[in-house]
Amino acid sequence: MRVTILGIDPGLASTGWGVVEADGSRLRCIAYGCIATHATDELAQRLATIHDEVRDVISRYAPSDCAVESVFFGANTKSAFATGQARGVALLATADARLVLGDYSPVQIKSVVVGTGRADKKQVQYMVRVTLGLDHEPKPDHAADALAAAITHARLRGNAALERAVARSVGGAAETSDAPSRGAGARGAAR
Repeated sequence: MRVTILGIDPGLASTGWGVVEADGSRLRCIAYGCIATHATDELAQRLATIHDEVRDVISRYAPSDCAVESVFFGANTKSAFATGQARGVALLATADARLVLGDYSPVQIKSVVVGTGRADKKQVQYMVRVTLGLDHEPKPDHAADALAAAITHARLRGNAALERAVARSVGGAAETSDAPSRGAGARGAAR
């Protein structure tokens, strides 16, 4: 079954996006890029730009699924808060489009794409290039991270669908929190 997946690496200054087509175990890169905002613009305008451009990408490539990298709260909470705001408006755009949503931590993405949660940016870029059969490493790194999120979703979405089916067959056991969901909070089966 062919599925088009939008990957998003949120950030206030630069939000990476990548679109991957999954056909069984075969993955193909459709497009990728970055949404840049300027520090001199008002916060509301920067967030509106991210929202509107994510909506444009969704309109252009018609994905059914979206994989978003979760926010890492390290020592710089101000940066994490700004990233969370960018992530929020990107999620709003995906909810408007009723996409199946997968939320993945940086460690999950690195583990799936590279094989270790401690991989560095160069290793992620290299494995994204190899996995998608690109003739170059995707740049900037935000776009490569977005493609990595989409690859992660493509590889894990079947597992989440299987977990939901098993849960339904054993009496509707609670779903796991990392299972993809449809729309704004409602759980749904993957297409």
